Order: sequence, then structure tokens, then C-alpha cells
Amino acid sequence: MNLRVHAVELRSRANGPGARFVVWFQGCTLGCPGCFNPATHAAGGKGIAVADLAAQIPDDVEGISLSGGEPLQQPEAAAALLDAARARGLSTLAFSGYTLDEIRALPGGPDVLARLDVLIDGRYVASARLASGLRGSANQHIHVLTDRYRRSDVEATPVAEIRIGPTGEVVLTGVNPLKLKR
Repeated sequence: MNLRVHAVELRSRANGPGARFVVWFQGCTLGCPGCFNPATHAAGGKGIAVADLAAQIPDDVEGISLSGGEPLQQPEAAAALLDAARARGLSTLAFSGYTLDEIRALPGGPDVLARLDVLIDGRYVASARLASGLRGSANQHIHVLTDRYRRSDVEATPVAEIRIGPTGEVVLTGVNPLKLKR
């Protein structure tokens, strides 16, 4: 099974508790105005086998985080990747523009939810910008779905990190603490 991927970050501390392997899914039809990741909206992107992606997860991370794009628009692949993470004892977190109730009604949505420790849900609303505690806007909610974390663990996540790669590329991840104009 393949997953359309926009980007991968091997180790991030700004996308959930602890060091995390982060996958940005490619494709989102929600189109939230002011989205921090508009390049992830088109349905294209490179396909990668879930097993190959799971093999990239470093041994020294605490968990994986799914972001987007919209992970729930590829529910079978998301569930398979979460299964691979769980098999390694890793924690799981996903960001979704859908609300918890919408996810419960989506085809494959309950399967993804059953594999998550934490869900950050709700469409991004630029006028309610928050950029704190892993929530981009105040209408979004943190759902702690297992006893692996407390809400305070999630809220203590740094709002951003900037990484400069070996070739000089700059990567900004997190909930966009900078008011970037798009």
C-alpha cells in the first residue's frame, strides 16, 4: 500500500511530545484559508510504500506524528503506518482538519482513531489564530485518546523549531509561531 507524502522530518520536537518522526501527507480538500501548509493541498505528490516509509523511522524517537495535507483523506495508508509505529512501541499523534465527530463518520476514520494516542482536530481558522499547545487556532481541540499522555504533555510541546540542513535548506515546523504572509 502506498501513501502520498509531501515531506518527512526524521526527528522533531515541535510536532508532539518528545522526539517524533513526522509525516506530512499530500492532499487536502478542506482548503482552510490561511493554512500553514498550502503546498500539501494538491492531490499529487510522491507515492511511497508504507513499509518503506516505516523503515525510515529512527530507533531513537518516541513516536510519530501525522500532519498534512489531511491524513484522514488517506485513511487506509494512515492506519497501516500507525500500525507499523505501534508494532515498534511508538506513540501516535495526528493533526486533522476534520472534527472528531466528522472523523467517526468518515470511511476508515474509526480505524485511524483506534490507533491514535492523541488527535488535534478542527479546521484552521486564521482569525482565531493561537499557535500554542499544538493548536493552530483556538477552535481546535486536543483529544487525549489513551493514557499514554496527559493534556499537559501535549500542551508543553514547543511551538516551533527551525532546522538548517547540511545543504543549507531551512525547515520550519510546528504551529507557525511566526505570522508569515502567504
